[in-house]
Amino acid sequence: MRRTRSKRGANPSAPQLTQPPAGGRFMPLDDSKLAYITDTAFEILDRIGVSQAPEDIRDLALENGAVARADGRITFPRSLVEDMIAKACKRVELPGFKRDRGIEVGGGRVHIGTGGAAVQVLDAATQAFRDSTLQDLYGLMRIVDACDSIHYSLRPVVARDLEDPLTLDINTAFAAMKATSKPIGTSFFEPDNVAPVIEMFDQALGGEGAFRAQPFCFASICHVVPPLTLAEEACGVMRECVRLGMPLQICSAAQAGATSPAALAGALAQGLAESLAGLVLVNMMRPGFPCILAFLPFISDLRTGAMTGGSGEAAVANAAAAQLLLNLGLPSTVSAGMTDAKTADAQSGYEKGYTIALAAQGGADMINLSVGMLGSIMAASKEALVIDNDMCGAILRSVRGVEMFDGAIDLDMIEQVVTGEGHFLGTGQTLDLMTKEYVYPKLGDRQSVNDWLDSGALTVWDRALARVAEVEAMPAPDHLPAAAEAAIRARLPIHLPEILKA
Repeated sequence: MRRTRSKRGANPSAPQLTQPPAGGRFMPLDDSKLAYITDTAFEILDRIGVSQAPEDIRDLALENGAVARADGRITFPRSLVEDMIAKACKRVELPGFKRDRGIEVGGGRVHIGTGGAAVQVLDAATQAFRDSTLQDLYGLMRIVDACDSIHYSLRPVVARDLEDPLTLDINTAFAAMKATSKPIGTSFFEPDNVAPVIEMFDQALGGEGAFRAQPFCFASICHVVPPLTLAEEACGVMRECVRLGMPLQICSAAQAGATSPAALAGALAQGLAESLAGLVLVNMMRPGFPCILAFLPFISDLRTGAMTGGSGEAAVANAAAAQLLLNLGLPSTVSAGMTDAKTADAQSGYEKGYTIALAAQGGADMINLSVGMLGSIMAASKEALVIDNDMCGAILRSVRGVEMFDGAIDLDMIEQVVTGEGHFLGTGQTLDLMTKEYVYPKLGDRQSVNDWLDSGALTVWDRALARVAEVEAMPAPDHLPAAAEAAIRARLPIHLPEILKA
């Protein structure tokens, strides 16, 4: 690139960073591996297909060009899959409850979010793990609302204090909606539970059809039980969400060495095939329906068979999953940040750091399970959540890379400094870029050792405790209109207290 000189005295302008950073620079698969794994996924669908398709899904598939094997498996010819990919939605708009807090998913623009279905939380006061509750779900998602590097929130924990499936689905969606005005995600036990939740969302937004026009919540659906078996209830939920206009995030989460091949290439081929099978079915239901492929290649510790979320294999497999979907032009979700550590310690930091960084650099549009999780996604922590938010700010900055803009290289300024004061601290460019080009930690410490000691020698956990207390002392989010909330509470069995504890 030819260097240009800026005019002396010009005020250099930094880029306007309104878009999330674009990943895709890290490519764990070279062109030949990328093509081979993709071709193998098509071959899996054409030759092996999926089993246990519910009758209505089987009929839909066969009517649209799928083929039934003698053993009952449904296969999808490559030409059919390619046709459905061509029809598929390539950019999915996920508005927030406050519309301008929404995101656009697709094209490798990186977004960080929560996810999972942890059944425990780490209680900061006692340092003990306990069953997660509806109040915990609300509290975690309220923290998300205040975290600037977390863009959406799929429910991170299960409210284990609720047992009835319909009551649990309604309250999970309500707590998420009330806690944050960012895009949210939820899940459903059965198809009949979708309509009451969407009716609740309509009521919250002001009337019938309002949610279809502003779908601030997506449904996370595990449409497949690996290896290559459709999940009947989940397929029903998927069909109901399509009918009622709720965007989808459809999940394949095979575990290499257990429910997919131990070889990462084989696991990726199977997982891609499972993801594409779901995409084909969605586009048979309604071409172009907003659908994000959550291709989540989990990893086994082959010594025990247990899932490991923080391994190097998990990091590279999920980055490769992002690359495979980006290559096909499809909106993607992968998993990262699923540390095996039980506390927010050094192990947690390094496992989260490299897994999230590689997924982001690989071009994942959404990174689920990436913040707040501990113990191989079995537990969640508010304090871990705010620490991870700090980390993700730095990771997202790394995805931006080195930016070139008018005035980025200014030889006149350099000459003026070296023949004058001898430093760049007071230049217009430095002052202009302080908060545009540079990202600063809110919890990470950059003091000298002596200053750190003099200021109390606080650890990042200490500062996280303070940050959580600060957020919980703020006024609660008030985007849900009081009248709408009252009407919802009068109609539905809402268990979240009206006056919430901090």
